[in-house]
Amino acid sequence: MRLGIGWPDAAGVVVSTIGIYLAFLLLLRIVGQRALAAMSSFDFAAAIALGAVMGRALLGYTPTLAAGLIGMTALFALQGIFRILRRNRRLDQLLSNLPVLLMANGAVLDDNLRTAKIVEDELRQNLRLAGIHRYSDVAAVILERTGAISVLRRGEKIAPELLSDVRGRELLDPEHIRP
Repeated sequence: MRLGIGWPDAAGVVVSTIGIYLAFLLLLRIVGQRALAAMSSFDFAAAIALGAVMGRALLGYTPTLAAGLIGMTALFALQGIFRILRRNRRLDQLLSNLPVLLMANGAVLDDNLRTAKIVEDELRQNLRLAGIHRYSDVAAVILERTGAISVLRRGEKIAPELLSDVRGRELLDPEHIRP
C-alpha cells in the first residue's frame, strides 16, 4: 500500500523537514528571541506566510496525507532530539539565546537593547504593563529565553541563583541581590 508517496519521496520529506527546521532555528537566532514572543498584526501575518512557505517546502509539489504525517512526525522527532540535547548546559547555550539584562538599577542598557533587537518603546510598554511608574522603580529588566520580558522591582531582593544565566548580571547593584 503506497498512500500517495513512495520511499524516495518520503525520504525527501524527512530531509526537507530537517533542513527547514535547522534553517528556522538559525534564522530565529539571528532575528532574536522576541521574533515569536509578542506579535503585532504584521508579525502575525508574516508568521502565517512563513508557515505556508515552510509547509509547502516540507511536503513537496503535491502534498499527500502520508507526506503530511511524515513531516509532522519528523518535526516532533526533531523537537524531542533538541529537548534532549538542551539538557547539556554547553549545547543549550549554543542552541538557545541566553537571558539578557536590558535595564539595571533604573538605567536602560542601550547596547543590550540593540543586541536583543528591542527598541526602547517596546521596553517602556513592558514596564507599563508591569505597573512601573518610573525607571528608578526598576532593579532589573531581563529578556528571557522565551522572548518574554521580566521586570524586577527595586526594593525586592533577588536571589543570585535566579540570575546565574543572565548576560550582564554583573551590572546589577549588589543591594538588589540577596546574599
